[in-house]
Amino acid sequence: MAHRFTLDDLDDAVALLRGGGVLAYPTEAVFGLGCDPHDRAGFERIFALKQRPPTQGVLLIAAELAQVERYIERSAVTDEVMAQVRASWPGPNTWIFPRSAEVPDWVAGAHAGIALRVTAHPPAAALCRAYGGALVSTSANPHGEPPARSAAAVEAYFGERLAGVLDAPLGGLERPTVIRDALTGAIIRA
Repeated sequence: MAHRFTLDDLDDAVALLRGGGVLAYPTEAVFGLGCDPHDRAGFERIFALKQRPPTQGVLLIAAELAQVERYIERSAVTDEVMAQVRASWPGPNTWIFPRSAEVPDWVAGAHAGIALRVTAHPPAAALCRAYGGALVSTSANPHGEPPARSAAAVEAYFGERLAGVLDAPLGGLERPTVIRDALTGAIIRA
């Protein structure tokens, strides 16, 4: 069984992430699988758990804009667009930006951009704050199965193959966050 952490054990959950482990954690609507975005082995563990092709890419979640700014190709994004994004963060809004050279290729997959969210969900934000940076966020489920909405569902899906789960409440959204193209405003996922 995966090691269960609570919000009182965040230091231990962060140690697991820093050691290359994959951690499931609650987001606004579903549990996500996370790791250090710069740890390719951890990232590959997520895709092995999900049985998902790595070309699909993932989003990064953070507690504040400073944790994701380096991933944005700022020269391609107007101040007006950034003002609109800042007005929606922290919150349940995921934006796709032109990606900077700081984004590992495996994180973006076959995509030209990078999907980023600064979350207002207290447990996910606390995890990113304790970690000190953005984390990979992809739904906690095997490819083609519904996303897990509880720690027990995460454990039923992955069992001992998952290093840990942060057992804390979801944010109350019925569906995963809307994803928009930052440059055009087009909705990619409603």
